[in-house]
Amino acid sequence: MNTIFDATAKSHLMDDFNMVVADVDALLKATANQGGDKLIEVRNKVEESLKAARASMIEAETALLIKTKAAAQATDVYVHENPWQSVGVAAGVGFIVGWLSARR
Repeated sequence: MNTIFDATAKSHLMDDFNMVVADVDALLKATANQGGDKLIEVRNKVEESLKAARASMIEAETALLIKTKAAAQATDVYVHENPWQSVGVAAGVGFIVGWLSARR
């Protein structure tokens, strides 16, 4: 269950990071016509950092996708090898969720 939370948290983090990258990219495009050697130097450094960040995000997304597929496959194998235990666990979780929601 902790890995599900980690995957969800990583997914949200990647979404937020992609939004920041898009905002920085828009800022760079908006300041493209601005002059000054210092501004050009800073813009070039930011563009390089942005490219590196995008590359690392693609790697992280790929790794997350691979881990998610592996977890889903392992779950599928477990459920097929232990169907009654899986039904029992699902029933127990359903009972607890129902009990907790009835208390409210």
